[in-house]
Amino acid sequence: MTTELLYSSASAHGPALAQLPPLALYIHIPWCVRKCPYCDFNSHAASPVLPEQEYVDALLADLDQDLPSVHGRPLTSIFFGGGTPSLFSAAALGRLLAGVEQRIPFAADIEITLEANPGTFEQEKFIAYRKLGINRLSIGIQSFQPQKLEALGRIHTGDEALRAAEMARRAGFDNFNLDLMHGLPDQSLEDALDDLRQAIALAPTHLSWYQLTLEPNTVFWNQPPLLPEDDILWDIQEAGQALLAEHGYTQYEVSAYAKPGKAARHNLNYWSFGDFIGIGAGAHGKLSHPDGRIARTWKTRLPKDFLNPAKSFKAGEKALTVDELPFEFLMNALRLTQGVDAALFAERTGLALADLAKARREAEQKGLLQVEPTRLVATPRGQLFLNDLLQYFLV
Repeated sequence: MTTELLYSSASAHGPALAQLPPLALYIHIPWCVRKCPYCDFNSHAASPVLPEQEYVDALLADLDQDLPSVHGRPLTSIFFGGGTPSLFSAAALGRLLAGVEQRIPFAADIEITLEANPGTFEQEKFIAYRKLGINRLSIGIQSFQPQKLEALGRIHTGDEALRAAEMARRAGFDNFNLDLMHGLPDQSLEDALDDLRQAIALAPTHLSWYQLTLEPNTVFWNQPPLLPEDDILWDIQEAGQALLAEHGYTQYEVSAYAKPGKAARHNLNYWSFGDFIGIGAGAHGKLSHPDGRIARTWKTRLPKDFLNPAKSFKAGEKALTVDELPFEFLMNALRLTQGVDAALFAERTGLALADLAKARREAEQKGLLQVEPTRLVATPRGQLFLNDLLQYFLV
């Protein structure tokens, strides 16, 4: 595949940035035991033997090509996503992490998260992961109920989900997220709350609780299951949020809830328009440069192409124009329930906050944006109709 470079001219991007954003690293492991029917991520059914050695070599070579964009910054977080990263051995991930640290220094308090499927949990494996310096897990449970798990095509049982959380704790992980869905096929309000109660009982530090949506290019899109009606979905949302708040989980993003001080730092960096390198098949990145150029990058999607030395790792790069920056910044920042300090807009984009004045006024008048001069934050109505709110910032 020929690399497509879409750079703006010097006059099209913003002024030089006084300070570059924090830098994170996203590592994509594209294999799963089985593709779930709702999943639109870049994931592929694994063969009996994974090409661990070759893929780690390719990941490090991919990172080498992105090193000029580091500009001396340390990594504040690393996130292994997928796919199912927990299919990889601790030896493979250890070699990868050592290779990354040789190339980019780690911040002293770096957060390193690994996504894991309960169906791939082994106690010794997770003890080994913890010894590598991986200090946070994100466990994809989705539901504890047999019928719901079967409908979602999950490879684990409810009991395995319960054991996975206990294994994580025994392995030394005192900071872990549970992924849970609601609005599942034929799900009642009580079904949804029962899942949430079981998750809360496991005392995770973080819960990602989000509604199942039907995405294009998935089995569910082509063969839609019967989902709950809107009234039931609304009842689930309201009752679930109240239950989470009652147990000390604060909502800080549209579908993210955390105990005090346990919001995912990697996610916070993403939503506050920080920088992240994306390596691996289909990984996306966002990188700022001192001259004011801010670019989004994406990597070759198919694992066989990513592993092919004759093909480029980078599939494309697009520099954001001045006109695109307000929307790009706010598309992320306004997902945070408390929004962001208004000064961050100028810091991360190089543009003046005054550039937003007209659109801010209009959104405030419609009740979508809070009237807070020092913050950019959506109202509860604005959170609910985020796409409508963002339209005010489109050029």
